Amino acid sequence: MNRSSAGISGKSTRSDNGYNQPNDHAASSRCGRYGHATVKQWDDPPRIAQWCSEFLAALSSQYLLRRSVNPAQHFNALIQPEIMDDLVSQSGRFGHRYDGRNHGQYASSIKKYTSTAKRPLNRAEQSQLMHLLQNFTVTRSWNWRSLTTTFHSLTSAGAFTPHKPVDQRVKLTQAALLSTLFDAITFKCNKKPQVEDIDARGIVNLLWAMAKLVDNGQNQTPELKQAVAALLPHVNAKKADFAPQEIANLLWAMAKLVDNGQERTPEFNVAVVALLPHVNAKKAHFKPQEITNLMSAMAKLVDNGQEQTPGS
Repeated sequence: MNRSSAGISGKSTRSDNGYNQPNDHAASSRCGRYGHATVKQWDDPPRIAQWCSEFLAALSSQYLLRRSVNPAQHFNALIQPEIMDDLVSQSGRFGHRYDGRNHGQYASSIKKYTSTAKRPLNRAEQSQLMHLLQNFTVTRSWNWRSLTTTFHSLTSAGAFTPHKPVDQRVKLTQAALLSTLFDAITFKCNKKPQVEDIDARGIVNLLWAMAKLVDNGQNQTPELKQAVAALLPHVNAKKADFAPQEIANLLWAMAKLVDNGQERTPEFNVAVVALLPHVNAKKAHFKPQEITNLMSAMAKLVDNGQEQTPGS
């Protein structure tokens, strides 16, 4: 598969459209006065007052992001220090209760900028962004949607694509951010009992982004391989939920990962075999480009030792 066909994820995963975070506006009615209506106050005023203060600060943060990161604006609007200061403040204020929502929205705004520009970040833009993201801290408390949106959006935007000559500062920031993302993803996937919000679209987004990462020149680090291994059981568990385009994306991603050094473990083989009956069952719904991608992926998998089963 050539790299031009590797962009198949751009239209199907919609991490910044149909994959938005839910809003908490309903909770605002708990904060004393709302508009011209007086709302009944609860007991324990100090605690409620603190909660209201935190909630209003969160709303202010989201407003700042929406106002300052309009994708139609110049790139400079995306890298204002005040935006990162606000994200750091939100993460610090809520601590382990912070779910990464505002970070995910910010990453999505970077992707929107590159989509509008119809190109990934260039070397200068990437350097400016990585300088800003030195304090962009990912933690295990982030929810699944924040993790998948952040990783998929930044990868799609070209934030992690190596540029030459290599800027060591940029390289170190990329490595640190990727390490924390992979750690949080692995933790979430391995958590017992399983996290309820792990969904099919997020699995596709993550595996596609990981494959795109190595296809663009990043090394397959142990942390990346561990994250892939943690995702594979969820491919099998969610196999019936994948749409045709998502199946094509998954098989392309898995073939690309193997071609770049991912070990074909029993879990990997099980995940591939689990998808094959759904390829056949949904064959009438694949578009021509998706069929091409599927054939290329299957050929690459076979070249790397995948057994040709009757279903393939």
